[in-house]
Amino acid sequence: MDLDLVHDVHMAINLAHRFVYFVPEATEEYAEVGVTGRGGYFASRAAPLGPVPDQVIVATFYNFHPRAVTFAMSGVWEAASPAALQAARFRAVRRALDRTGVDISATDIAEARSIIDPVIAGLDLGGKALAAANTAVELPDDPLVALWQQITVLREWRGDAHIAVLVANGIGPCECMVLQVGTGRFPLGVTQATRQWNEQEWAHAIVGLGERGWVDDTGAMTAVGTAERERIETDTDRLCLPIWTPVGAAGAARLGDLITPIHAAMEAAGTYAALA
Repeated sequence: MDLDLVHDVHMAINLAHRFVYFVPEATEEYAEVGVTGRGGYFASRAAPLGPVPDQVIVATFYNFHPRAVTFAMSGVWEAASPAALQAARFRAVRRALDRTGVDISATDIAEARSIIDPVIAGLDLGGKALAAANTAVELPDDPLVALWQQITVLREWRGDAHIAVLVANGIGPCECMVLQVGTGRFPLGVTQATRQWNEQEWAHAIVGLGERGWVDDTGAMTAVGTAERERIETDTDRLCLPIWTPVGAAGAARLGDLITPIHAAMEAAGTYAALA
């Protein structure tokens, strides 16, 4: 199994998972249990960890400034339990799937589960805090939502692995966002609004990356920086390679195909218009 396929499958997984952060149903469901604003994002994603202190969310989500977490999480666990937020998340997923017309047959859901379940059963969870916590979440009765939760486990596993690679390469939380923006992976406006690194902190990160020759003094990527960012992505994919051993290349590719309708429907519905 080559690394290009590993990358493609994990990108398909990320695309099938990410709609929960953009659909209006999520905001509505979190508000129903008493959590509004950015607290819904942090608490619903962290819910599998339990009512953890803010510092744990800062550590596991990595690229957010701590102020973004502490402001959003103020009073959240007093308003709603992790279990209530996890249930709200599942309701939001179901409603969004229905609204956008995601159409995956029962046969295809069962086939996808026959691939993804043994992969998850064989995961090495050492150092993978968010993935490990999500494996402990009880799967809902709804077959498509249950598949989405299994997709979530793999999405968080790769995210945990990616953080390990960033740390090993001495790339800090703000620096990694400078690289994301510089390589076109993330819009600057969304970064500033959600990650909340101020201008001074952003400039400091540019200086640090500039000393390595990765960006120029405006934050634009150099050829060296672009190559290094791609190496980090490849190193992350290399860490992901062994998890597909139970199903092989054919199984991994087939899973990617089976879950693609989720992203296709969400994109067609304009879910990601704000990222354009």
